Amino acid sequence: MRYALVTGGSRGIGRAVCLELAAGGFPVLINYVSNREAALETKRVIEEKGGTAELLPFHVADAASVDKALDEWKERHPDDYIAALVNNAGIRQDALMIFMQDSQWNDVLDVSLNGFFYVTRRVLKGMLTKRDGRIVNIVSLSGLKGLSGQTNYSAAKAAVIGATKALAQEVAARKVTVNAVAPGYIVTDMTKDLDETALRATIPLRRFGQPEEVAALVGFLVSDRAAYITGEVVSINGGIYS
Repeated sequence: MRYALVTGGSRGIGRAVCLELAAGGFPVLINYVSNREAALETKRVIEEKGGTAELLPFHVADAASVDKALDEWKERHPDDYIAALVNNAGIRQDALMIFMQDSQWNDVLDVSLNGFFYVTRRVLKGMLTKRDGRIVNIVSLSGLKGLSGQTNYSAAKAAVIGATKALAQEVAARKVTVNAVAPGYIVTDMTKDLDETALRATIPLRRFGQPEEVAALVGFLVSDRAAYITGEVVSINGGIYS
């Protein structure tokens, strides 16, 4: 069977992507680090709607944890492979650079950038062998234009954008596509501390986006309809950066 793996899949955009891909027929692997309750709730909703889901806990920034979890999954599913990977896991630790601590810099890059590397490297083998794969990296408006107080986050997401374009060229001959989705302000736990009223005034559509809107775009990019799209960064931000 062709599975989909969504990192950081228990909440927010990741949860919406899990639901979208399950609705599209993928058995979904829901990755999480610590919030098992939220992951179980996502799994429950998928199964209530007639889909299939499994929990796959590991820390994307820990290469050994990634390899162990995916090796054990492969042992349980010797005839299956991960045909769609959505690298969604990410964290924010905002601070002006002059006040930024080493841990704030390193933790953000570890999850977004190193996490992308560790998970994608491990999953690619099956995709290349089967000549079938879709990789979608969730980046950010911050990685395209830079946002004050997010030097770490902007750096991490900009790096993943560059990696997306390079990897797309490496694997295209094997019918694996690699794209990035760059959300703007989306209603999730990650944006709940922001001043939504003030920020809405900067958005041409005058609202924050919904996780389901991002998930719909991801669903398209992993579908057969998007087979000729690779190496692209697609913004979904209400017109704020267009």
